[in-house]
Amino acid sequence: MPPVISIRALTKTYASGFQALKGVDLDIRRGEIFALLGPNGAGKTTLISIVCGIVNASSGTVLADGHDIVRDYRAARAKIGLVPQELSTDAFESVWATVRFSRGLFGKAPDDAYLEQVLRDLSLWDKRDSKILALSGGMKRRVLIAKALSHEPTILFLDEPTAGVDVELRHDMWQMVHRLRERGVTIILTTHYIEEAEEMADRIGVINKGELVLVEDKAELMRKLGKKQLVLTLQAPLQAVPAALQSLPLELSADGTSLTYTYDVQGERTGIATLLRQLADHGVDFKDLHSSESSLEEIFVGLVRSAREEAA
Repeated sequence: MPPVISIRALTKTYASGFQALKGVDLDIRRGEIFALLGPNGAGKTTLISIVCGIVNASSGTVLADGHDIVRDYRAARAKIGLVPQELSTDAFESVWATVRFSRGLFGKAPDDAYLEQVLRDLSLWDKRDSKILALSGGMKRRVLIAKALSHEPTILFLDEPTAGVDVELRHDMWQMVHRLRERGVTIILTTHYIEEAEEMADRIGVINKGELVLVEDKAELMRKLGKKQLVLTLQAPLQAVPAALQSLPLELSADGTSLTYTYDVQGERTGIATLLRQLADHGVDFKDLHSSESSLEEIFVGLVRSAREEAA
C-alpha cells in the first residue's frame, strides 16, 4: 500500500538565511499514528506547515494521499485536517456556526448529523450555541479539533494538541485519537509530552535542527535503544566493586549501598543468573532488588544529545 504522505528532499530556508529543514525524507503509512518529536526550533511546525500549504518549501516534493501539495493543492488540502496550537479567529462566532463554516470552506455539502456527532465526541454539543470567546482554554482546543474534522479529512495533523490542557482533556483526546484511527484516519502529532507519544504512537520520528534523526516503530525503537537495569540494595555498604566483578557492567552508588547492573534487552541471555552467583561467591549479600527499563523520554534525550555532540 502506498504511503498516505510521501516527503522527498524537503528543504526550507527563510529569508534571514535560517535553514529550518535540511533534506527531509519521510513516508507516513496509511492509518497509523505517527509522533514527531524534537526540541523547540527543531523544524516540527515548519514541516507540518509545508504539508498543510501554510508555508512554501524551498525545494523538495510532498504528496498527500497521492496529490502533489503544489500542483494539485485543492485536492491535497481537502484530504488534510490541521489542529494548530492556537485559535486566532472566530472569537465572536458560535461553536456550531464556525464548525459548519469550516466544512463549507472545503466545498462539502452540509451534513448536520455528521457535525453533531463530531461535537458530541468532543463533549461540545452542549456548548454548540456558545460564543467561542466565552469558552475555557480546553473547550477552545476541542473546537479546533472539531473544525479540523469538519470536512472529514483522511489525514489529521495535531500540532502540540495537549499543550497547556488539563489531564482529563488530555486523556479524552487520546481516546478520540484512537477512535479516529479505527475509522481509518491517519494521525500525525507533534508533542513535547513524551508520555503522549509513548501512549499513542505506532511510529516515532525524531527531528533535530531540521534533520530527521531517525524514524522507527515505537516498540522497535525501545527494544533497540532502551536499556534494562537491575538495582540491588545491599545488606552492607561496599567501598568499591570487588576486583573480580569489575569486568561486569556494574555501577556502585555514591553511598555504596546499591549496585546497578545494566544489560542489553536484545541479548539472548541477560547474565543476571551469573551475576547473582558471582555476588554470592564473593560474599556480597543484597536485601532487595528491582528492575527498570528505559522510558521513551530517556531514549529521546539521548538521541538529541548524541546528535548535538556529532554536530559539535
